[in-house]
Amino acid sequence: MELTAIKCPGCGSADFRIHDRYQTEHHGVREIYECSVCLCRFSETKSTFPEGLRKPLSLINDVINARTDGMGLNAAARVFNISKNTILNWEMKFYDLHETLFLYSLTHEFLKLVIEGDELYTKVNKNVPPDQSAGWTIVLTDRASRFIWELRCGKKDRRLFEEVVGTLGEIADRTGDISIFTDGERRYGNILFEICSEAVRNGKRGRPKKTLKKGVKARVKNKGSQAHKRGPKRPKYQSPWPEHPDTDQQTDNRDIHANHVESFNSPLRRKCSAFRRKTNTYSKSSSGLQRILNVCWVMHNFVRVHFTTEQIPAVAIGIINKGLSLVEIFKVKFV
Repeated sequence: MELTAIKCPGCGSADFRIHDRYQTEHHGVREIYECSVCLCRFSETKSTFPEGLRKPLSLINDVINARTDGMGLNAAARVFNISKNTILNWEMKFYDLHETLFLYSLTHEFLKLVIEGDELYTKVNKNVPPDQSAGWTIVLTDRASRFIWELRCGKKDRRLFEEVVGTLGEIADRTGDISIFTDGERRYGNILFEICSEAVRNGKRGRPKKTLKKGVKARVKNKGSQAHKRGPKRPKYQSPWPEHPDTDQQTDNRDIHANHVESFNSPLRRKCSAFRRKTNTYSKSSSGLQRILNVCWVMHNFVRVHFTTEQIPAVAIGIINKGLSLVEIFKVKFV
């Protein structure tokens, strides 16, 4: 598998030989390789999760499973009798792991995707009004496979939406037919139109009309009642921007919803202590919240079987052939 293939960190060559072996306290015998091209010597754990770690991988496995099953940071430190900073160090390594697996996911081509977008809210550091909180988390998930493309937190402003919709644009470039459904938040479609639009040239005089790229559809739900307002009523579901004339416009209103990503809110609040209500386990900073979200992203997409599809999301969407255990995840080479 490409993710776990050993390559020289100096030149990227896969042509190497065993130079030496050494004994470790908890991990048995490990090997040191010598590259046949640049003569660089490196350990088999170079640029992987276990590099520089001394604790047994079985202990790290238990701690990560407990943390993504709802156990708080202080509670995990007490139960497993390890330092809180040690757990933080392990979780921060998931940043590189998340980046590697995300880029690997984007290298695949997809025929058709239906993406649902929604926002979650939690406290960060202290209780402030929602519009000032940095605890807003945007979730983008594929409807069929339940693969989470984005799980990003921050203040609910344009910068956060630009980062998330930038991911949508990259996915759209590798998908023949992509639909984006959101529950009333128009900034998804507005920013998507800015970064994912093209001019339709039909041979007529005048400036070409700009539309979303071919194959890209966006629908939002019009919230609020119009019973007391005059004039024509707005449709319940609406495209925020013009779509390409060659894009298939046939979408049943029953299919335009974000129910699946909304139902993800409940299990996330159970499995991630930072989203607990009425407790003091919430994150003390947005970077701390993003750290545990990266851990949840890896576990949800590549390790755990989804209870609805009865498949691991990365397998269901076609990114990998079989699920990965945490031990296999630890062998993934960082980019």
